[in-house]
Amino acid sequence: MAELGFSPRLQGFLGFAAFCLIAWVFSERRGKLPPLRRFIAVFGFQLGLAALFLRVPAARDSLSSVNGIVIALSQATGEATSFLFGYVGRAENLPFAEEPGQTAGFFIFAFQALPLIVFVSALAAVLWHWGVLKVLIRGFAVVLTSLLGTGGAVSLSAAANVLLGQSEAPLLIRPLLRNLSRSELFAVITCGFATVAGTVMALYAFILAPISEAMLGHIVVASVISVPAALLYAELMVPPKPGEIATKAADSAAGFQYDSAMDAFTHGASEGGKLWANIVVAILAFIALAALVNMGLGRLPDVLGEPITLERVLGYVFAPLVWLAGIPWEEAGTAGSLMGIKTILNEVIAYTALVGLEEGALSERSTLMMVYALCGFANVASLGIIIGGLSVLEESRRPDIIDLAPKALISGTLATMTSAASVGIVF
Repeated sequence: MAELGFSPRLQGFLGFAAFCLIAWVFSERRGKLPPLRRFIAVFGFQLGLAALFLRVPAARDSLSSVNGIVIALSQATGEATSFLFGYVGRAENLPFAEEPGQTAGFFIFAFQALPLIVFVSALAAVLWHWGVLKVLIRGFAVVLTSLLGTGGAVSLSAAANVLLGQSEAPLLIRPLLRNLSRSELFAVITCGFATVAGTVMALYAFILAPISEAMLGHIVVASVISVPAALLYAELMVPPKPGEIATKAADSAAGFQYDSAMDAFTHGASEGGKLWANIVVAILAFIALAALVNMGLGRLPDVLGEPITLERVLGYVFAPLVWLAGIPWEEAGTAGSLMGIKTILNEVIAYTALVGLEEGALSERSTLMMVYALCGFANVASLGIIIGGLSVLEESRRPDIIDLAPKALISGTLATMTSAASVGIVF
């Protein structure tokens, strides 16, 4: 693609247009487009925030300083896993001698990394009970309403997705789910796919620590800047009907009530434990499935001198998409493979694969872009989570949820790709 003469930044701007076009192609009413100022507001917001944290020294340094939170949480969780699981929960406690540098070989993901989710979930519940998270969510909801003109209910749920999960955020508007329009419901689902939960942010930062000490800050920023894009693509793909009135916000305390801080802590820990178990089971099943698929593909003749694998196939499929975001074509196959892994499997496996790439497989710029591109729950496994979770909250909307959720995988993925493009432009 180099012969086309596109600079990486021009690719990113081209990606903005291409991603909007893709969303428009899947639109239910192609004649209904958001006003031009909304496109400008969304992309301007993303570029501005990306430029702030990548170009302004003080803001950039703040991303690195956040790493102290991850270190403290990891060390505290390590004390608990060491007590419960011994050296299985903390490799430093090996009861036998090892060769220099061998400790890394005893890293057990399920017992040394994933338990962080349990502790973070417990702390998050306490912060909610104390009102800290409520203030942050309400503030961001006001920004979204002012920026995009979205209804209060959608803005509140979208803002909550930055810190809560795709099943938890809609709890804040549970009384209104029955009356949400089709367009508003699609926006709620899309935002769930375009962001990640606060309970897993520290885990991702822990996994990505070998790349940079500022990863927690980047994960938070990625989740924030993807929300406006998610709302824009949602409106492009499922526009509101003429004369449709936006639903107002519900009480943001609905769905999360605790008797005390201790009640919140224990309840949060319990919910974190369920999430830990779900992730362990999902990773086990999907890695085994990928291995089985590769076994089958391995029986096919080699292509271009190399065996066919799921990673190679997904790389070819997603390579044009990541190129549009600004990844150089010579790196697009590798980056596309990561996007495919994230979409077919999940982002935990994709982030682990990103860290495990051979040195030089992706440039520093492309690596950071992929951190943002992979930062979302838009994967096949999440279809079951969102359909099951929202259907429990409002059974009457189950047919709409089942119909809209697969399409939201597209809009959620486009949102994270747009965030990656923004980072690539201002890098």
